[in-house]
Amino acid sequence: MKFKYIYQQICSHISIIIVAFIVLSLLFSHYVETLVYTNKAEELTEYGENIIQDLEMRIIDREVLSDYSHVLSGREIKYMIFNEHRRIVYPTGGRIILKDEELNKIKAGQIVTVKQERNRFDQTVTFVLLPYIKNGTFLGGILLTSPISGSREMISQINQYLWYAGMIAMVVALLMSWLLSKIHVNRIKRLQKATSLVAAGDYTVRLPSSNFDEIGELGEDFNEMVEKLHQSNEEIESLENRRRQFMADVSHELRTPLTTINGVIQGMKNNMIHEGEKEKGMQLVSKETNRLIRLVNENLDYEKIRSNQVKLMKTDIELVEVLEIIKDQLEVLADEKNTAILVEVEENVIVYGDYDRLVQILINITKNSIQFTENGTITLRGIAGYKETIIEIEDTGIGIKPEEIQNIWRRFYKADISRTSNPYGEFGLGLSIVKKLVQLHDGEINVLSKKEKGTKFVIRFPIKHRQD
Repeated sequence: MKFKYIYQQICSHISIIIVAFIVLSLLFSHYVETLVYTNKAEELTEYGENIIQDLEMRIIDREVLSDYSHVLSGREIKYMIFNEHRRIVYPTGGRIILKDEELNKIKAGQIVTVKQERNRFDQTVTFVLLPYIKNGTFLGGILLTSPISGSREMISQINQYLWYAGMIAMVVALLMSWLLSKIHVNRIKRLQKATSLVAAGDYTVRLPSSNFDEIGELGEDFNEMVEKLHQSNEEIESLENRRRQFMADVSHELRTPLTTINGVIQGMKNNMIHEGEKEKGMQLVSKETNRLIRLVNENLDYEKIRSNQVKLMKTDIELVEVLEIIKDQLEVLADEKNTAILVEVEENVIVYGDYDRLVQILINITKNSIQFTENGTITLRGIAGYKETIIEIEDTGIGIKPEEIQNIWRRFYKADISRTSNPYGEFGLGLSIVKKLVQLHDGEINVLSKKEKGTKFVIRFPIKHRQD
């Protein structure tokens, strides 16, 4: 059986209020009843002490006692005076009915107070016994009685008002409980609805959050969870798109050399290639085979670097020597583009890194600059910075469009798709490998470029750490 949360809240609130009201009502009623009877007993005691005081001063006679009776009867109080033998001295004769315990107490000079007595009198009364002792001798006492009907009426009236107040309080409490429960339930329903949307794949939903209570904190935790789910989902989608793009790029890169190789083989097999052309065909097959090998090697290298399987052997390296080596290795390629390579290094500039990987980084970037620079210059600079070594590779080539700068680090990306016949970097893996290698050195690489005004790569390597 389903029991709605709002009704659970209302029932729990009302139950607590009812229990609390009953307990408080009982305590208050008992307190009022005790207070009324105590006040009545104190009043009787005060009248009795006044009468005894007059008796001790011998200024009292039957007329005075009659006046006392007349005054006290107006307050529904009766009194009688008795001697040490329990005989009634005033107002009439006879014996007073006292318990031995009560008699012993007043003989000892104590005042006896009974708040409710039902058996010894015509009606239920509150009575007080006061001793009359003179010169240490017990001479008798005085009994004052008052019916409790008036006190009962007062207590009943107080209880009636208490009941009315309780009913009003219950109605107000019920309304407030319903209102507060409704607010909490609505907040929980918003959370339930948002959870359903997230379960359906909507990661843009957000809840109003606050630190007011636990539900507000739960809303903050929910928003944080959804944000992480949203980021994870975007990352998964990005990885899936990259996977599809990778498969498409690899297929495209493999198709051209394989088609060429297959065409040459089929031509030789069907004797469609003349003897004089076979040598040329074999060279073409060899060239395309080497191209496939390079593609596989670059992909393997990229995956090793990306998964941090490459172990760097860092040492202090004279930067000028490395840059001169890069210049010597690539000068032939640069000459084909009528481009000059210049080296500008400050004195005693040291770079802390893996020698082989540093050469790989600089060769890839410089080849990229050669690819897009004709009749210009490429400058290799080395600068000693604050706690870092800065390497700049600047060309005067065609530059890169601003919207393409972030894409050059992507795998298989080519700024100029038509350029696939250059000897190096034809697969678009060079710069993606460069960035990974720089990051493995705890460095950073940035690109500054303007269309038709050249490009500058700025690489920053931190200096050697003390713990190294």
